[in-house]
Amino acid sequence: MGTKKLVFVSILTALSIILSITIYFPILPQAPYLLYDPGDIPLILISTQVGISHGILATLIVAILMAVLTGQGGPIGALMHFLASGTLIVVSGYVYTKTKNLILGLALGTISMAIVMAVANIIFTPIYLGVPRNTIYPLIFPVIIPFNLIKAGINSIITYILLSISLIRTYFEKMKG
Repeated sequence: MGTKKLVFVSILTALSIILSITIYFPILPQAPYLLYDPGDIPLILISTQVGISHGILATLIVAILMAVLTGQGGPIGALMHFLASGTLIVVSGYVYTKTKNLILGLALGTISMAIVMAVANIIFTPIYLGVPRNTIYPLIFPVIIPFNLIKAGINSIITYILLSISLIRTYFEKMKG
């Protein structure tokens, strides 16, 4: 990776952390502990415009630093963050790379994130909260899946809008070249 790309990916990674720390709020009244943040937007940009491997590395860095800087979730929180964001950016980046269809990539990334997080919550939330697994099942369809669809959907729409702005698209094309 050239110096220009390294700096660019580093800036977007830092922006992801800044967005996650400064902008967050609940989106489902029945789960005020699940917070939307726009931190995945720069990560999707990295994955779709620079490369999936760069996106994965940036996501790993963001997940670890968010756990360290905020103290929220500890190692399980960092793992859940990596699984959620990682699924979104890998699927979006892969589909976009193969098809050049950004809408399809973002839509499949959003759906994949919701599915992966439903399974991850069944596995890891009982360990994290110290509750029986059967207390998580009733939350999957009314809370976990809608939250992840909304969060990833908002971030995907914002990413699409950003990439639709010709000035930004031109800049990313220069970065690729």
